[in-house]
Parts: sequence; structure tokens; C-alpha cells
Amino acid sequence: MKKFSYFFVFLFLASCTSNTIFKEPEDLIPRDTMTLLLGDMMIASSAKFVQNKNEQKKVNYMAFIYDKYKIDSLRFQSSNLYYTSKIDLYEEMITDVKKNLEEKKDFYNKVSSRKDSIRKDSIKKIGKKLKKLDSIKKAEKILNPNLEEFQIKI
Repeated sequence: MKKFSYFFVFLFLASCTSNTIFKEPEDLIPRDTMTLLLGDMMIASSAKFVQNKNEQKKVNYMAFIYDKYKIDSLRFQSSNLYYTSKIDLYEEMITDVKKNLEEKKDFYNKVSSRKDSIRKDSIKKIGKKLKKLDSIKKAEKILNPNLEEFQIKI
């Protein structure tokens, strides 16, 4: 009986491992397009809780992604199921997506820092101009102290 129970435990554990690879769907999304699609979907899902220009939150952007790639959710679902059954291929795709997102992040960080530096430079220039104008006004007050009274009367 003890050997019989070991056999059933072994059979149960062996049946739990699944190496099911699904049949390739007829309308499979190509690998490179699927990689771009997954990247855009990650951005869209993370942007859901960020306030947009119209001060709206919880906007579902997935419909825009489907329109961009001219697919429907069923086609994505079947393609995603096929790719997830090939875990090595899917892992490569996710790695590519992460790399692309990091590149985009670096690019936008550079753009943001450039805008910040331009903004800081323009603030410095405005500050210098204001100091120059203040010094001119102070000089005018010293040279013509009645100028202020004249301007008020007008």
C-alpha cells in the first residue's frame, strides 16, 4: 500500500508539470510588433493613474493602443497566449521591452534636464536684466528725484 501511495504522489507531481505549447494562431502578431505592443501597453497601464492634461485620472488607454496597431483584444489575447506558451521567446521579448523602455526613459530625462537648464539660464538672464533695470531706476531717482512725483500726477 505504501508503494502504491508513492506511485500516486509521483504520478500527481508528474502530471502537474505542463509543457503545453499552443498551436500558432492564424492571425499571430509578429514578434517585433508584439514587443512594441507590450511596451506601449506597459506605458498605458502605468499612465492610468497619472493625471493627464485635462486633469483626468483612471483613463483606459488600451483602446488607443489597439487602434494604433490595428488589432482587437481577441487577436492580442490569442497571440499573447501563444507567446507565453514559449516562455524562452516571451522572456526575450520582455527583456527587449524593458531595454526599449529604459532607452525612452533616458531620452526623456535628457530632454527634461535640457529644458530645466534652459529654464535656469533664462531665469538667470531675467534676473540680470531686472538688476540692471533696478540700478537704472535707482540712478534716475538720484539724478531726478522729482520724476516720481511727475509720474504720479500724470
